Amino acid sequence: MLLREYRICMPISVEEYRIGQLYMIAKHSHEQSEHGEGVEIVKNEDCSDPVHGEGRYTEKRVHLSSRLPSWIRSMIPKVFYITEKAWNYYPFTITEYTCSFLPRFSIYIETKYENNAGTTENICSLPPEELEKREVDFVDIAYDPLPPKHYKEDEDPAKFKSKKTDRGPLESDWKESSTPLMCSYKVVKVKFEVFGLQGKVESFTHRTVRDILLLGHRQAFAWIDEWIDMTLEDLREYESSTNEATNKKVLES
Repeated sequence: MLLREYRICMPISVEEYRIGQLYMIAKHSHEQSEHGEGVEIVKNEDCSDPVHGEGRYTEKRVHLSSRLPSWIRSMIPKVFYITEKAWNYYPFTITEYTCSFLPRFSIYIETKYENNAGTTENICSLPPEELEKREVDFVDIAYDPLPPKHYKEDEDPAKFKSKKTDRGPLESDWKESSTPLMCSYKVVKVKFEVFGLQGKVESFTHRTVRDILLLGHRQAFAWIDEWIDMTLEDLREYESSTNEATNKKVLES
């Protein structure tokens, strides 16, 4: 198992990001979906937990076979999907990814959000044996390189300026000078128990996860003028209509 903790700061408060995160996920899923590929939303409903309280459960199927590297495609059927299950007890979430074709492959993510610059250690209370394995990776949404295929100038935090909040563009010292400021802490555990391929697949998966986290958090900030005035009720309506449109894109024949 390869374990990393990603810390992604944002010029947004934890309270604001509750809407921004959900808006970004719905819009991003819709944008990344097309005929036969992308994110199919299976469930989006209320849930509860005796420890974490009331929350939201989502289940999705991520259809992406043609987007994988050739060495992985050679080992899998042409048509397959990864199942994503997420329990959102904001500001704490749990996300699990599994693949029915690869039962020994899994991704497990615990996320917590705090109004700070990523200074909290062991936010998810990892046991000593996991702390020894953990690698901490600070992700800079403005200045870390993004794969060219994902780059859009109007989504570049180093160039974007919000009309509604007057935030941005983000200068090189933005994490020291921005108010508000929050951090998304993501403890990601990748497991692929197949001899000879474990290290390669786990490392590739972490590189992919990091790119997705970088892109998603950049977009959440760059789209702030679209969601900053939304209520939770507004957001649920947006999710419902967008998810329906996304499913049509993915499942259309």
